[in-house]
Amino acid sequence: MQGSRFHSPVGEIRMLASDRGLAAIYFPVQSGRIEPRLAPGGPRRGLGNVFLLQAEAFLACYFDGDLDYSPDIPLDRYGSRFQMDVWNAIDGVPPGVRESYGDVAARMGRPGAARAVAGALARNPLAILVPCHRIVGADGRLTGYAGGLPMKRLLLDHEDRHADAVRDESA
Repeated sequence: MQGSRFHSPVGEIRMLASDRGLAAIYFPVQSGRIEPRLAPGGPRRGLGNVFLLQAEAFLACYFDGDLDYSPDIPLDRYGSRFQMDVWNAIDGVPPGVRESYGDVAARMGRPGAARAVAGALARNPLAILVPCHRIVGADGRLTGYAGGLPMKRLLLDHEDRHADAVRDESA
């Protein structure tokens, strides 16, 4: 694993990549929750560096307000089949849109699995890129986020500001 740090308006973001793809984007408060297999090794050269540069470009665009930029970064995902299904299910939730855990579960054909969806999202190793921050409680309230609820609120507010600007320009 190769690692990199990105200094963002919401603090330092850490990234890890293997030679297969981007493996993690996380906030420092998440470091205790990252899978042991993602422990970064010493500096090396390889494809991981390319994936880290692509992730840095994505984050720079995201924080500059370009919410339409969606990179084609190969991902080195690791999780249970259910976790992978949940992470894939939320990939299409656009900026400025919220879905509930129950919405995601129902869309997956598992209408009673809202809590299991929440548990899978708590293990999402690709913050921001896999937009688990856009998933909220059934009543619209912010619930759980591995980066902390204040971070979730910051990301959602950022997206709301820029999604509104994009909507205003196209009107």
